[in-house]
Order: sequence, then structure tokens, then C-alpha cells
Amino acid sequence: MKKMKMKMDLQFFAMKSLDLIQEERNVILQRMNSAITEDNPEQFNQAFKDLANNVQEAVMQEYEQAVQGADSCILAQRGVRQLTSQENVYYQKVIDAMKSVDPKQAITLIDDVMPTTVIDEIFTYLQENHPLLNEVDFQNTGAVTKWLLSATSGTAGWGELCGEIVDELSATFSILELGSTKLSAYIPVCNAMLDLGPAWLDRYVRTVLAEAIAVGLETAIVDGDGNEKPLGMTRALSGAVDGVHPHKTAVAITKLDAPTYGGLLDTLSKAPNNKRRPIPSVLLVVNPTDYFTKVFPATTVRATDGTFRSDVFPYPTKTIQSTAVPVGRAVIGLGKQYFMGLGTGKGGKIEHSDHAMFKEDKRLYRAKLYGNGRPKDENAFVYLNIEDLENYVLEVKVTSTSELRQTNEVITNGEGGTSQGEGEPENP
Repeated sequence: MKKMKMKMDLQFFAMKSLDLIQEERNVILQRMNSAITEDNPEQFNQAFKDLANNVQEAVMQEYEQAVQGADSCILAQRGVRQLTSQENVYYQKVIDAMKSVDPKQAITLIDDVMPTTVIDEIFTYLQENHPLLNEVDFQNTGAVTKWLLSATSGTAGWGELCGEIVDELSATFSILELGSTKLSAYIPVCNAMLDLGPAWLDRYVRTVLAEAIAVGLETAIVDGDGNEKPLGMTRALSGAVDGVHPHKTAVAITKLDAPTYGGLLDTLSKAPNNKRRPIPSVLLVVNPTDYFTKVFPATTVRATDGTFRSDVFPYPTKTIQSTAVPVGRAVIGLGKQYFMGLGTGKGGKIEHSDHAMFKEDKRLYRAKLYGNGRPKDENAFVYLNIEDLENYVLEVKVTSTSELRQTNEVITNGEGGTSQGEGEPENP
């Protein structure tokens, strides 16, 4: 009877193509982003439920195709991993608990925490699919709830050990409370999903968690106000009112030329404790609209062969387009000077949840992730106003014949640094 019911479920899921399911997921993710922007929790909760159902539908579809193909390559393409022994044991215990008569009690009795390798896989996916997360200091903190941040390498000196050196070194470190903000991902699981086995449950859980983390995380890293969320690159580290940090004063720029860049780089090079740091390259985060209408025209030049080169900056720069940046603004800074830590906290379990009720063939669970983020120092990022950014214009200077003759005479007479040596014969 169970096999017949599972087959009927699979036939239902097979009615849609994976491409159509992905299109539906993109629409759902847009709804979730809109809900965050509009601060609408009811809209977000409904969209998240739809996302979980969409992922479940995709996994069931992928399972059916993999079974028909019976090919390990197909499994790999669908994101189904070969589980480690620890992962396999963990998911099998979760499946057995979810199938029990009293799933809430059975889930509670599981002492195993979610293996760190599962979170590692989620982080790899996020960094591969979200460029900004690959540029910042994005760490899997595991069960750690406090993280020690170092803004700079500090100072070492010869001579007698004294309090001043110790104080200076201590001032370069700060503690970030990771447990102060959390992300709860609700995971509806139907009974048919449990029959697919540990590898497929892992596929489903990782996808739901990855999508949950991705939604809103980039917004928080760029523009989070620090109130029960990470502190963004655009915000000041001090001056919070009721937990909300103010925006930094936006520096207005009209060009992306060397003098303008030099001033910005000078600010970025100012490390804590009145120290200076080298800057091998910088990160420029800008809204897609501003990139194509302002930054792209300001950094595209025509080469001598007639071709165009885009993203030509006076200093090594990596540009990332992000809708999290307000239109008319941009952020330039040192990517690795932003820390974002995310982990399972001390719990690290999939838990039974009474948050919502579903039909009899579904049960609701949740996985809690703890994390926080902020710039490592005040000068790591500069907030920019690029509303009046000008297009790149090649400067051409017209030199008259008389001016050219005068220049040649200066060179000939040695005033340009190429004078004849004493005692050398004159040119004929």
C-alpha cells in the first residue's frame, strides 16, 4: 500500500518539467525578496512555504529521473552526494524519527547534531552562486557562538615588555556575538520524501537551507542596520540608536579617475590604531541599474584597434552588481575586511515544529542557523554617492605647429633632459 501511494505521489510530481519548477522557484524567490524589502512577514512566510514545496517537488522529480536512468552521473548532476558515514547515520536517524508514531518526541531524543560537512556543502554552493559571498570573509562557524575578530595584525616591538604594547595589541581584537541573530528555516516534509532515503533527504534539506540563507543575506551584508541582523558595509560602526546603526556619510564623486581613486584608497588604507595597510585591490559593489547607466560608461574605453574595453579602473578593482545597494549609491572597500559567520550554534539539530499545520501526509520541521556579520573596522568600506558620475571622455589636446617647434627646440637645447655631453661633437 505504501509503495502504491509513493508511486502516485511521484506520478503527480512528474507532471511538471524541472525547467518549469525552476521558473516557479525564481518567482517565489522574488516574492521573498519583496517581502523583506517591504517588511511583510506574512508574505514572507507564505512565500517560504511555497519555496519548500517547490524544492520538494523538484527533488521528487529528480529522484524519478535518476531511478529511471539508474546512473550515478545523473545523481551527481542532480546534486545528490555520496554521503559520509556520519551523514548517513544522521539522516537515517532523522528519517526513522519522522516516520515514528510520535515524531516530535523521537526527533527530540536524537542526540546527533547536523554534521558540519552538510553546512560546508551549503557554503560552497552559496559562494559559487553569489559572488559577493565569495569576496567577503564568509566563515562556517559550526557550533561556536562567539567569534574573535582581528581588525589588523597589530604591532610587535623590541625591548622591555610594557602595558602600552599589550593594550595596543588588545585593541585590535573584538568579539562578535553570533548567537544574537538567527535564521530559522522551516522544512515541510511529506511522507513520500522519507521513503527516498538519506541521500535525497540531504539533497532536500541542503537546498532549502541554501535558498533560505541566500534570501536576505546579501542585503544584510551590504545594508543591514545591525538591529537583530548583520551590520552592513554602508553603516557606521558607532552611533546606533535603539540598535539601528546610521548610514555612513556618502562621499559624492563625479569621476572614476586616478585623483578620485587615490583619495578613496587613502581612506581605505587607514587601519585602526593610526596604522596604515597595503591595498592590493578593492571591491566595488553597485546596483545593476547604476552599473549599466553610470559605472559602465565611466569605465569603458576604446582601444587603438577600435575595440572597447570595459571595467578599466585606475587601480585593480572587482565590480559586483547587487540589488542590495540603493540606486545612486555604491560601496568601495576591502572585501575580506567584512566578516560574516554562520553556523548551527550549540543545537545543530533538525527539530519538530508546531509552527503551522499541514495535511496528514506532511509534517513541519525546522533547522536553526546562528550568525552575524559586520565590517572589521570603520575605514574598511566607503559609502559613495554616484548620482552625478560622468561618462569617460578621452581627452585630446591639439598642439599648434609653433608650440611643437618650441618643444623640439627645448629638447634640442638640452632643457628636456637630453642635452649634449660636454666635449661631445655637435650634430652636423
